[in-house]
Amino acid sequence: MERETPEPAAPATFLRGEEGASPESARARFERMIRRVQAEVCAELEAVEGGASDGGGGGALFREDAWTRPGGGGGISRVLQGGRVFEKAAVNVSVVYGVMPPEAYRAARPEAAAAAGGEKDGPVPFFAAGVSSVIHPVNPFAPTMHFNYRYFETEAPEDAPGAPRQWWFGGGTDLTPSYIIEEDVRHFHSVQKQTCDKFDSSFYPRFKKWCDEYFYIKHRGERRGVGGIFFDDLNDYDQETLLQFATECADSVLPAYIPIIEHRKDIPFTEEHKAWQQLRRGRYVEFNLVYDRGTTFGLKTGGRIESILVSLPLTARWEYDHKPEVGSEEWKLLDTCINPKEWI
Repeated sequence: MERETPEPAAPATFLRGEEGASPESARARFERMIRRVQAEVCAELEAVEGGASDGGGGGALFREDAWTRPGGGGGISRVLQGGRVFEKAAVNVSVVYGVMPPEAYRAARPEAAAAAGGEKDGPVPFFAAGVSSVIHPVNPFAPTMHFNYRYFETEAPEDAPGAPRQWWFGGGTDLTPSYIIEEDVRHFHSVQKQTCDKFDSSFYPRFKKWCDEYFYIKHRGERRGVGGIFFDDLNDYDQETLLQFATECADSVLPAYIPIIEHRKDIPFTEEHKAWQQLRRGRYVEFNLVYDRGTTFGLKTGGRIESILVSLPLTARWEYDHKPEVGSEEWKLLDTCINPKEWI
């Protein structure tokens, strides 16, 4: 029986960042989209969690927290923890606006900040909206998945009146397995390519390469996972095209991920498999805390700490000088993270 698509909740007043903009403005339409996507993803994950085949009744549900940002705007965080399928899953939306300090602007868009004068920039009026999610399954053979799609606008810095308004889109969807199951990775990348190809055949190779380069843990010399697509500061097409592209990307998340989790959530595993998963989650933590621009931006704009750090797993492991045996399944994953592949 086909499940009905959930209706997003009525917009909360603290999320409405249009400030008099038309209901059909990019701000308003993007906000409606991210709230719909949050509702749909949470409903689908709860359905998977409730259908777990361990004979234990209903699965864990999402807890919802609505929060406000003192400088303007707010968000809704939905988090599921301690489930049978998902150890931790978070799906967040935020719509924030106000004035950000120049260092936050440089973290959000370093190239534009440099072009506008770098350290000379004054406080910058801004609007930012996004949906982000990280899903950490229990089973080591079921991959972690992350997606984030966002829209950003800035007005002229206070010390540069008359400068043009800037806007851009950013985001991506990427997969982080502990074990390489090639059919899963190929399916995941195939969905990303199909989505990109609807707009421009150059998008997938361009954004796949960008993803491999962005999710790079420099101090380890390896990628966080097997990639997907990633783009940032995107404004080289008209706004309507990129709004539709971001929407299609967000709508491709469930078709890319749910078939994989359904196939892998009940595979038997050992304590050794689980220990390797925990080590790879340690790499996930390292990237998010050291390199991720979203984390940096959130911390520098006074964001809500629980929402900023919700991407981190419940558990992780750091084992001194751990090296997987050459030729093992663990080694294959590490080799792929060091030497990214073309999957399709």
